[in-house]
Amino acid sequence: MMARWIGYLRERAHIVKGVFFAFLVFAVAFDFLIHRHEPHFFGDQIIGFWSLFGLLGCLGMIIVCKGLSHVWLEREEDYHDR
Repeated sequence: MMARWIGYLRERAHIVKGVFFAFLVFAVAFDFLIHRHEPHFFGDQIIGFWSLFGLLGCLGMIIVCKGLSHVWLEREEDYHDR
């Protein structure tokens, strides 16, 4: 059941990507509409800051974790033959 659902989403990856980007745009647009109280952090004053912070934070973690996996986990092709 789960494999079928994942296959269904993979076939429609452009739609899934569009939904995620639409949600990101909605989050930034919603930031224009909400009433702000007294800001506690410097990012509270900038519209869309926390959405951009979250996006860049996730991308940064992906890049760092992928780099670490290549350094620590990747082995040569004939590693087990030795």
